[in-house]
Amino acid sequence: MPHFNPSKIEEVSLSEDALIVSKTDTKGCIKYVNQQFCELSGYTENELIGKSHNIVRSNIMPRAIYDLMWEHFKKEEEFFGYIVNRNKNDTYYWALINVTPCYNNGQLVGYFAARRAVSPQSLEVIKPLYESMLKIEESASEEQSVPMSSALLWRTITKEYQTYAEFVLSL
Repeated sequence: MPHFNPSKIEEVSLSEDALIVSKTDTKGCIKYVNQQFCELSGYTENELIGKSHNIVRSNIMPRAIYDLMWEHFKKEEEFFGYIVNRNKNDTYYWALINVTPCYNNGQLVGYFAARRAVSPQSLEVIKPLYESMLKIEESASEEQSVPMSSALLWRTITKEYQTYAEFVLSL
């Protein structure tokens, strides 16, 4: 996915009381979205249900963060993180996301995600970090881009924190 310059794209802010919700199957196929998700993304429910959650994936989001998220999913662990999603009209928004595994009769059937507004202070930390990670991902070889970007993330956060979630929740 080619990088684009976020300064040339409109950023949309979530209201403080917004709660963006989605549910997917284990492969990331959307099974449910709430009305606020539709209103913000510009997609109708019918345009989203059955589609890969990648439909809102932004190319200003480091692949290393997605990789970390899927590592949590593989272990059936909860994930907290900062994400930036793309809307249908190519605007984008930042959110604090919490993703939890969903079970039916003890079987993992998918993931439930809730997104909230981010503080301007947290974005002062996250945006430069993610921009640095993206630069690494763009300049490194395909096989080295995510490991090198992840290494930068861990060098940054392990100075004070044990986990990415601890870092995220401290902001």
